Amino acid sequence: MPSHTFSVNGESVTVDAPDDMPLLWVLRDLLGITGPKYGCGIDVCKACTSHLDGKAVNPCVVPVADAEGREVTTIEGLADGDRLHPVQQAWLEEDVAQCGYCQPGQIMAAVALLREKRDPTDADIDAIANVCRCGTYFRIREAIKRAAANL
Repeated sequence: MPSHTFSVNGESVTVDAPDDMPLLWVLRDLLGITGPKYGCGIDVCKACTSHLDGKAVNPCVVPVADAEGREVTTIEGLADGDRLHPVQQAWLEEDVAQCGYCQPGQIMAAVALLREKRDPTDADIDAIANVCRCGTYFRIREAIKRAAANL
């Protein structure tokens, strides 16, 4: 079985997995990182959104071979010790989560957006395609605006 070495949340890891195994399964099943959620497995719901070299990706459709030598960041890697990332803090302040299942992916998508656009418009925020079955989109938008103001 091939070995794959990459960084996850700042730590180098090596896993033995088939080249085409979805990165999501490597993260969850082999490394025990459960923040990225399995929703659809076909890049539609985006509950698994994580970052690959700082860009939002959906590890349910990214083969582990694509992570070789790269930096993967999950929701677990956002906080700085006990200090939450500004987007995580804004999520709490805006009371975004209901069931919470999609929230790690939503937060990771928001962080990626704010890296590209420090002052996103409503249209920029609404272009985030992550699905929230509870319908907290208004609070998500407000949390992203709050985080943008605090960055």
